Amino acid sequence: MKLIRTLILGLLAVTAFAVVSCGPAKEDKSNSDEFAKAEESLKDQIKDVAYNIPSPSEIPYLLQATGAEFNQSLINDKKKAEKYGTKSDKAALNLGIYAADIGYLASYDKTQDAIDYINSSKALAENLGVVGSFDIGVLKRFEANIANKDSLGAIVDEAIKKTDKYLQDDSRNKLAALLITGSFVEGLYISTGLIKSYPKNVLSDQDRNLILTPLMRVVLEQKRSVDALIRMLNAVDQAEPVAGLVADLNSLQSSYSALNIDEQIKNNRADLVLTDKNLVEITKIVEKVRKGITE
Repeated sequence: MKLIRTLILGLLAVTAFAVVSCGPAKEDKSNSDEFAKAEESLKDQIKDVAYNIPSPSEIPYLLQATGAEFNQSLINDKKKAEKYGTKSDKAALNLGIYAADIGYLASYDKTQDAIDYINSSKALAENLGVVGSFDIGVLKRFEANIANKDSLGAIVDEAIKKTDKYLQDDSRNKLAALLITGSFVEGLYISTGLIKSYPKNVLSDQDRNLILTPLMRVVLEQKRSVDALIRMLNAVDQAEPVAGLVADLNSLQSSYSALNIDEQIKNNRADLVLTDKNLVEITKIVEKVRKGITE
C-alpha cells in the first residue's frame, strides 16, 4: 500500500523564455523538448518517491493493530473543510489530511463518521478539479463494504491514488506532492499524539514505555518516509507552502538522525530509543507542521 524535483524546471523555463525572446526558432523547439522531458522525468521521480510513502490507511491500520485506543481529538474537524477550498495548495494538503483521518476512522469501525468525512472531502476534490475521487460512487462502495475494514482502507487509498494520478497527468505535480504530504503528516501526527496523550501517572516509566513500544516503533519506522517526502518536495516548485514544509521536514529528519535508530538496533540497543522521552522533539515538529496545514 505504498503511494509520491524543480530547480531544473525553473532553469529550463528561464532558458526557454530567453530563447523565445532572442533565439532562433530551432533552439526554441529544442528547449521546449527538453522542458517536456524534464517534466516527464519529474513526474516519474514523484511516482517513485511516493511509492515509498505510506498510503492514507497504512499508518492508521498499524496503529489499530497495536491495540491503541481510538482518540477522536486527534483528527481534523470536518467542518473546517469549507475554509480550505479557496486555495488549491491548502485544498490539496488538507484533502491528504482528511484521507488519513478517514483511514483512521475506518480502521476503528467508525464507519458513519468516515462517510461524513468523505462528504466533507468531496468539496476539496472538486476544488482541485478532480472528478470521481470522492463522489457518490465512493460513498456507495464504502457503505457496501461497511463490515470489511480492509476493503474500506483500500477504497480510501484508491481514491487518493486516483486524485494524485489525475493531478500528475494534468501537470499539477506540486498539488500531487502536497496531497501525499498532508496524508503522511496526519498519520504521523495521530501516531505521536497517541503516545503523547497516554496517561503518565498510572504506570511506572518502564511499564509505560513497554506498553507504548509498538506505537513508538510505528513512529520510528517512518524515518525513511520522511527522507522520501523531502526528496519529493524538493522536486517541485519551492514557493510557499513547499519551502516552509521542506524546512520543517529537514528539522524532523535531523531529529530522527539524532536518535541513531539504525545503529542502535544493529547493536541490539533499541531500548535506548524506545522511550517516549526520545520522541518529544519529533512530536513537537510534527505538531508544528500539522498546525500549519490545518489552520
